[in-house]
Amino acid sequence: MRGTAQVPASKSESNRALIIQALAGGGELHNLSDANDTQLMQRLLRNPAAPVFDTEDAGTVMRFLTAYLAMTGRQTELTGTARMQERPIQVLVAALRELGARIEYQRQEGYPPLRLLGRTPQAATDAAADFTELNVRGDISSQYISALLMVGPTLPHGLRIWLTGKVGSRPYIRMTQALMQHFGAVCRDLGEVLEVRPQAYRPTNYTVEGDWSAASYWYAIVALAPEGSHLTLPTLRRYSWQGDQAIVAIMAQLGVLTEFLADETLRLTKGPVAAHLTQDFTDCPDLAQTVAVVAAALGVAATFTGLESLRIKETDRIAALQTELAKFGGALTDAGEGRFVVSAENFRVEGQTVATYHDHRMAMAFAPLALLGSLTLEAPQVVRKSYPQFWRELERVGFSTNPAPAPAF
Repeated sequence: MRGTAQVPASKSESNRALIIQALAGGGELHNLSDANDTQLMQRLLRNPAAPVFDTEDAGTVMRFLTAYLAMTGRQTELTGTARMQERPIQVLVAALRELGARIEYQRQEGYPPLRLLGRTPQAATDAAADFTELNVRGDISSQYISALLMVGPTLPHGLRIWLTGKVGSRPYIRMTQALMQHFGAVCRDLGEVLEVRPQAYRPTNYTVEGDWSAASYWYAIVALAPEGSHLTLPTLRRYSWQGDQAIVAIMAQLGVLTEFLADETLRLTKGPVAAHLTQDFTDCPDLAQTVAVVAAALGVAATFTGLESLRIKETDRIAALQTELAKFGGALTDAGEGRFVVSAENFRVEGQTVATYHDHRMAMAFAPLALLGSLTLEAPQVVRKSYPQFWRELERVGFSTNPAPAPAF
């Protein structure tokens, strides 16, 4: 396995940059992601007066647009797929209501679809506090916190967020703050407290980095490839704002060594495999599926923590992993107290069919197993959410992909 694989631009950076650009009123964005989530965000932002915003299955689009539209006083409806309507949004809505947004639930309390009815602005002359203050839970989704941070500079008193509970995916919060600062915002991370000064964004240009979440699948491929394999990945920075760069250290234990070259390029080569892996995914939950599949396939006993948010992603990713790993002889066992153990007994790849649960990461996490034998992945088009060219890139480095035959009736 040798060659160069093109990873998409980061959709996490792209979607944040698009919201901040809209609030700043300008600036050029380069190398935006071609992921469906980002294309969707662009389409919806181009029509801010639309009576209905359909965010489909895109979590960042739903959460970021809820804050953006609510705090810019829009009157509209926000909806999404059936699964999106099962994903909670009450923490964000409650916070926005405290900031003056008028929001109603259209069906089930705490879940989309939402009706936005405008906003009661804060009085700029109200000097009751240095900042507008909110208490926000950090143990459900960092996207709520990022959504609130991005609108913070537009408030007359700025924003001070007190984080309660265990905060997950904190690198995504830092990414949000870094992008805000790039566009002229003044914000501070004081641990349990996040502060944003009331200061208008400046229109600024920005070039989006390659996506480290997408790069994780190439790490998995090198981990499972024959000895002597190596791959080159461009557009990835040594000093990245993306928390999923944690894949470098994680995969070093699963036999993949990383060498950073010039021009934002890295090279992956085979190395020794550790006997055991212990990993906390609190700050990088999107890597958990990839690492679980590789650990099981290599027979590496692994203990995972920090998987709480996986229950409310595109699917219940813990249940999905448990079901699909079992087809190959692997297991993800709940050991209690937030610990999960990955194990495998006679792991085999011999033509199994993997369900993808409308989840792009399920498809891409299991695809590298094709290095150990043929398999079928249902609904392969789910990768359009974050990595539309994934199958084409696999073919470029030597994989063979074919449509599955139609079922006989």
